[in-house]
Amino acid sequence: MSVIRTDKWLLDTYHKPLELCEKFKSQFDKGVSAADIHQHLTMHGMYREPRKNGNELIEGLQKNHIWQIVQREAKNLKKEWDGPDIPVFILPADTNNRKLNQEQNGKSGLSFPDKLFLFVSETNTEKEIRALLTHEYNHICRLSKYSKKEAEYTLLDTVILEGLAENAVRERFGVRYTANWLSYYSDRQLQRICMNLILPNRNIPKSGRKHLQILYGLGPYPKMAGYCAGYHLVKNYMNKEDLTSQDLLPVKSETIIEKTDEL
Repeated sequence: MSVIRTDKWLLDTYHKPLELCEKFKSQFDKGVSAADIHQHLTMHGMYREPRKNGNELIEGLQKNHIWQIVQREAKNLKKEWDGPDIPVFILPADTNNRKLNQEQNGKSGLSFPDKLFLFVSETNTEKEIRALLTHEYNHICRLSKYSKKEAEYTLLDTVILEGLAENAVRERFGVRYTANWLSYYSDRQLQRICMNLILPNRNIPKSGRKHLQILYGLGPYPKMAGYCAGYHLVKNYMNKEDLTSQDLLPVKSETIIEKTDEL
């Protein structure tokens, strides 16, 4: 995998985010504008308001060897999981986003089948960044090894996608480096969420409004319901069948929930 040296781009364009996003246009479909890319990236964690001392921020990330850390980890993951060769882009995170700070310690990621973005801050540790890459690259490996087009994903597929990624983080770095939202519910509460919310709505298409509402726990639904349920479902299946998250990359989502009522 190639970790693109976006630090060099950022030193010139950090204060001009639309100009920066022009550099990503070749990675997207024809007709997608820099403004479209910018809007999408900021929705998922990229910085919104450039700091006055932006170059100091970039230089701080360079001193922390962020690009080298990600390059080493990407190489290891690609070999370990026999995953796709894709470009990785590293950008500063939106440190003014309170939710991002509280739930993800000021870091985030965005995966596509053919590319990956990491949004990080200068306070993130090496293991946090490696854990973030693990989560996001696991998505890409699932998308490539699971015989179902992403456009056809249902709520269940997305829930399992997220559950696999966070269990991969747990396997490689321990519970300490998993997401904060995993502490929201007890096992009993998670079982109720799975049985009463996720399974009855398992076939909602990715395009459906309720899909995102349940996944993130918006409106009347429990906070981060889909993410937490996915972790719970995958972890229990792994324990029952004595399998790893890597083993499950090509396994059908329906297979992973076959024995849910026995949890």
